[in-house]
Amino acid sequence: MSKELKQIAIYGKGGIGKSTTTSNLSAALSDMGYKVMQFGCDPKADSTNTLRDGSYIPTVLDLLREKGKVDARDAIFKGYNGIYCVEAGGPAPGVGCAGRGIITAVQLLKQQNVFDDLGLDYVIYDVLGDVVCGGFAVPIREGIAKHVFTVSSSDFMAVYAANNLFKGIQKYSNSGGALLGGVIANSVAPDSGYQRSIIDDFVKRTDTQVMQYVPRSITVTQSELSGKTTIEAAPDSRQAAVYRELARRVDEHSESKTPKPLDAQELRDWAAAWSDQILAIESGEVRQASAGI
Repeated sequence: MSKELKQIAIYGKGGIGKSTTTSNLSAALSDMGYKVMQFGCDPKADSTNTLRDGSYIPTVLDLLREKGKVDARDAIFKGYNGIYCVEAGGPAPGVGCAGRGIITAVQLLKQQNVFDDLGLDYVIYDVLGDVVCGGFAVPIREGIAKHVFTVSSSDFMAVYAANNLFKGIQKYSNSGGALLGGVIANSVAPDSGYQRSIIDDFVKRTDTQVMQYVPRSITVTQSELSGKTTIEAAPDSRQAAVYRELARRVDEHSESKTPKPLDAQELRDWAAAWSDQILAIESGEVRQASAGI
């Protein structure tokens, strides 16, 4: 097992299941024997909750506001199976840039050689992906993360956010920025008909790939209500097997690339075409049902 540090970033719009996916990925990688750090980059500071029985931890910015000067290790807490948990945090509500926590926290941990000292195999950045700008673009822009994966469903706003992320990756790709590993299709089962077809068509048009199809599951809801990941709460479940397969694919992934995002008009035309196609499918099903077919 190589000790070369692998830094990856998971992006996705708010509410898409990004942190759920990231935490289960971290848990599965740790079960594979890797030393993992999950680095929460959302100002809500809730990325690592299910790795720590639902509990919140002090953020890097919280500690800096309280103490002025911080030993980075004071912001690191252990979670499930020894996973190191860090939350960057954000400014006080209504004050400052939400991305400042990412910049500050990354700089602090790098300056104090935390990654090397802990002997980590993986650092996984869980990053809010509605807008790729400012601090939220740091893992891409600075090349901190070598590989980027985005969580998306077949819903238009999720695809829209993914396409914006692709634009950010493309913008920084010629200056040492991170590259795209692929799309994690959340709430899209392999046999889900046009939902899967929408994602498959999008990744084909943008020259990327689907890393894994993750179906919607009540097991995830039940696990999170108990403050745990599915990997911990339901290790023998079908959903846990899906996350373990995702972890295996991420672990084996080595070559990321620059995606080819759709421009604004192409994305609108693509979405309209799919809207018409779905309407035709649904209308056909209604007609068949009405005819007793």
